[in-house]
Amino acid sequence: MINHVIGDHTAFNSFVVNSSSDDDWDHDYDSGLAVEEEKPKLKPPKQYKVLVINDDYTPMEFVVQVLTMFFAMDHAKATRVMMSVHTKGRGICGTFSHEIAETKVDQVNEFSRLNQHPLMCSMEEA
Repeated sequence: MINHVIGDHTAFNSFVVNSSSDDDWDHDYDSGLAVEEEKPKLKPPKQYKVLVINDDYTPMEFVVQVLTMFFAMDHAKATRVMMSVHTKGRGICGTFSHEIAETKVDQVNEFSRLNQHPLMCSMEEA
């Protein structure tokens, strides 16, 4: 390191000397062993059907409202599902992961209770 004194200031200059040359490096990249990690085998999450169960008291238009609000159905599709509920006893609202299906069931059941309707929603494994 070389010190230069300039007035009241001292300046430091440092020099790095590289003693190795290109001949010192081992360019044999094929001599090592390469190991590729096995990727984990992921299964898609189980899917669950959310179902609306028929009852004799809930108005059909309320069922359509629930289907449009909580399942993003247009009016025509919601009416078809509502008719399935009415004629077959239940209708499939959609298929979701467990957490989403459970949340939708809770939301529909709570909304029905708040509006004083006995409409029930449930879920089953798809």
